[in-house]
Amino acid sequence: MASKEICLGIEGTAHTFGIGIVDGSANVLANEYVMYSPKEGGIHPREAANHHTEKAAEVIRNAMEKADISKDDISLIAFSQGPGLGPCLRTAATAARTLSLSLGIPLIGVNHCIAHLEIGRALCHCSDPVLLYVSGGNTQVISYANGRYRVFGETMDIGLGNMLDKFGREMGMPFPAGPNIERMAAKGNNLIQLPYSVKGMDVSFSGILTAALNKEGHSTEDICYSIQETTFAMLVEVTERAMAHLGKSEVLLGGGVVRNRRLFKMVSDMCQSRGAECFVPPPSLCSDNGAMIAWTGLIMHRAGIRMSLEETGINQRFRTDDVQVTWV
Repeated sequence: MASKEICLGIEGTAHTFGIGIVDGSANVLANEYVMYSPKEGGIHPREAANHHTEKAAEVIRNAMEKADISKDDISLIAFSQGPGLGPCLRTAATAARTLSLSLGIPLIGVNHCIAHLEIGRALCHCSDPVLLYVSGGNTQVISYANGRYRVFGETMDIGLGNMLDKFGREMGMPFPAGPNIERMAAKGNNLIQLPYSVKGMDVSFSGILTAALNKEGHSTEDICYSIQETTFAMLVEVTERAMAHLGKSEVLLGGGVVRNRRLFKMVSDMCQSRGAECFVPPPSLCSDNGAMIAWTGLIMHRAGIRMSLEETGINQRFRTDDVQVTWV
């Protein structure tokens, strides 16, 4: 029975260390996580990894208790193999290998970006979407074509979430800055001109950051409003172009930034005008989480994918389109 399959997934690409437990019917039995939050500045990879190491046993224990299972019930261990910050990835991989060896069960490495797509497909019941994936380190427009998840557009410099955090840090906002920027943007109503950087299907955010930080004489609320309206319009444009190019009528949102209500509204409006549908997973499954790793590991394993211990090394630059997708 597929429902008897139970995978424990470990997410550890950046600031979040998460443990998800999912069964073969895509039921999320547990999705526990802790987040490293620096006292000042951005994420320091080694400090984040140390945080994850200190919290790992506690988070695993909490997830097992939440799922109400024993170690003997677990049939597979999955972990985020990349892309991400090296020290954080190594912490997650070490925890995964330790569990796999101690329990005597298979181990499988998962592409973090693909995991965002697969958990959304499973829970939103969309069949063949264009994924708009927007997180701290990544901004990509992805869809399935010819045996792989292809990247049809992406950031040429930094991820949108990273840009928002850098802006917020300069404005004295706590990490992560996205929720604070969203709240302030809701109070703004004056659209300030910022660079609209779309290059074909790709986007660029560093120039917008520089321009926003140099906008003197404007309120922070108006600057936040303008950052959102400009960057989100860029994302909607490239997403719609990918839909038209591929002839697809579904958009799936993934990544922590898509929890922003304004972004969801803009993408939804675009989809409505095209007679298409827009899907978004529950908020806890948009941000980095172990459940998406667990589910992706399960469907990969079900499709016959196996990995030796030597094949479970981390890959900081693990491209979405590097993965041969045999389970679709």
